[in-house]
Amino acid sequence: MNEVSKGVGVAVALLDRFEKIRLPRALEIKQRVDRGEKLGEDDIAFLERIMEDAEDIKKLVDEQPELQKIYSQAVGLYGDITDKALENEQGS
Repeated sequence: MNEVSKGVGVAVALLDRFEKIRLPRALEIKQRVDRGEKLGEDDIAFLERIMEDAEDIKKLVDEQPELQKIYSQAVGLYGDITDKALENEQGS
């Protein structure tokens, strides 16, 4: 398997995991923090894992321009969640 095929395969796997697992959970967390709820320990661990993964796949995204938009949107979503969660924590 050449490097291009491997990169595309990894990208497809990452997008599939994002769409089926990570995005639904992130949107559910966002709804809760938008209602003023605080993050639980599991939520925080999930977001930390997501951001670590985002750092790990950044090189792949840089090599696959078609992934850059969704990558930026996902990182932005996680940033919105953490900003709102911090606001909720400070407001109590």
